[in-house]
Amino acid sequence: MTRSELIVRLAARFPQLTAKDADTAVKMIIDAMIGSLTRGSRIEIRGFGSFSLSHRPPRVGRNPKSGEKVEVPEKFVPHFKAGKELRQRVDQRD
Repeated sequence: MTRSELIVRLAARFPQLTAKDADTAVKMIIDAMIGSLTRGSRIEIRGFGSFSLSHRPPRVGRNPKSGEKVEVPEKFVPHFKAGKELRQRVDQRD
């Protein structure tokens, strides 16, 4: 599902919401999640899963085209772990 499909579904499910209001709501939720992860906080949505940051230390990689060594700097990457309810529901899909 894409972001635009989510907005259309929200607007269809809740008739009091216009597509613009649904778009604003989705944008605010995503922005809040990004802000929380940027500050290093963990996000947990019960029944869905949790988002956290994983640290990747600096390393020496290789340029696949030339084969020369390249220094890859350290970075933090988002990590998602599915919750128990989500795993069970996906496993029992028809």
